[in-house]
Amino acid sequence: MTLTAGIDAGTQSVKVVVYDDEARRVVASANAPLELVSGDDGTREQHPDTWVAAIQACFGGIDAALRRNVRALAVSGQQHGFVPIGADGEVLAPAKLWCDTSSIAECAEITDAVGGAERCIALAGNPILAGYTASKLPWTRKHRPEAYRRLAKILLPHDYLNFWLTGEAFCEHGDASGTGWMDVRRRQWSPVLLHAIDPHRDLTSCLPPLVATDSTFPIQAKRADELGLSHDVLVAVGGGDNMMAAIGTGCVVPGRLAMSLGTSGTLFACSDTPVIDPAGGWAAFCSSTGGWLPLICTMNCTVATETIAKLFGFSTRAGDAHILATTPGAGGLTLLPFLNGERTPDLPLGKGVLTGLAAHNASAAHFYRAAMEGATFTLKCGYDAFLSAGMKFDRIVLTGGGATSAAWRQMVADVFGLPVEVPREAEGAAFGAALQALWALSHAKGEGNPLSELVEAHVTKDEALTCTPEVERVEAYREPYRRYLEHLAAVKHIYAA
Repeated sequence: MTLTAGIDAGTQSVKVVVYDDEARRVVASANAPLELVSGDDGTREQHPDTWVAAIQACFGGIDAALRRNVRALAVSGQQHGFVPIGADGEVLAPAKLWCDTSSIAECAEITDAVGGAERCIALAGNPILAGYTASKLPWTRKHRPEAYRRLAKILLPHDYLNFWLTGEAFCEHGDASGTGWMDVRRRQWSPVLLHAIDPHRDLTSCLPPLVATDSTFPIQAKRADELGLSHDVLVAVGGGDNMMAAIGTGCVVPGRLAMSLGTSGTLFACSDTPVIDPAGGWAAFCSSTGGWLPLICTMNCTVATETIAKLFGFSTRAGDAHILATTPGAGGLTLLPFLNGERTPDLPLGKGVLTGLAAHNASAAHFYRAAMEGATFTLKCGYDAFLSAGMKFDRIVLTGGGATSAAWRQMVADVFGLPVEVPREAEGAAFGAALQALWALSHAKGEGNPLSELVEAHVTKDEALTCTPEVERVEAYREPYRRYLEHLAAVKHIYAA
């Protein structure tokens, strides 16, 4: 028996799972909530101290005997955040997060300095979008000059937690590809983009080294003591939450499309070669498995359903009843759910737009369905872009909080026209981190099995949650989706940055 732990530090909570490789099941789990600091200017921040406290609380809630037998762990973290670290290892300011859109102006400045969005894509594979880490640096230089002056290390959220655990600063290619300054084709930092971010400072001196996916580092004794772990625990490199979810859902081979229905919505797939859109229609990321992970990210997924549920005074746990009480198209209601601005489509200044309201559809049930459909249709736009690039998929593997909804699972199957599978282990990112830790541990012992073999052996689907498209509903969603696209085209010029 080998126990490994996966830590998923998300936007809303931190989750920890402990996995038993022999029993092939998660034997313990815990979670702790996180608060988000928001501002009307698009600010979305958290202090890294709250992540640490949440991790400590999670491990404190797990049986001491299990903790002492954990042999390796890995961290999955929300992508794109910026944690500024001083020379003494102190955090210099709150972390600006993936959903922070306050640095829109800085995105434009970096893009102009390079020579336009097409030039950015030619250099690194991605445009500089709101939410990516790149624009957060010049924003900090302007608004927190003392923190920027003292900046010694640039860390992403999961990098910071690795730094806290091991005392070592390092980065891996998957999470690093979400910064905006990494050349994903060559899997190296782009000096041209770093110069565009700050032409007066060599930022490469602040960047941690990029390490191999199977690297491990010893945990600091003081951290092991704080978490009730053995001093010989190894810390694997981990990765961004999407990269770890790809592992935890089994999407480490071509043909499977992973979809995460969380605060944000994501679509991602495994590729052995870079998959780059010259128009920047998707994120051309690296994976945390040595390959690439083309990814669509929407900034408004479960936040849409949660907002409507809160507005009408019910819990999303009761949401499926509202879906079952209505029909595809929500009686003519269409919701463009851009409550936090939006990345896909690229509308960082976007707002939620509701159209088609009439006496017959002015109900909680119709509003809730419109929210769920709007979040799903936004992901469908990204899926259509993948298809236009020649990608093909035979199934969708669903994860995230929204996957617990039977109605949403069936909606995804019907809107996308593909069978939907749900992994038996629901916490895809945390479970993926535990599996990556298990794989890295095996390599540290001299074993060389490919990660894909380990994933195939340990990731199983929950047969009871599998959905297949229903022909009548597949057809019934065509007109509502067309209407969504029509309304989206009509408002794009209103919210253009």
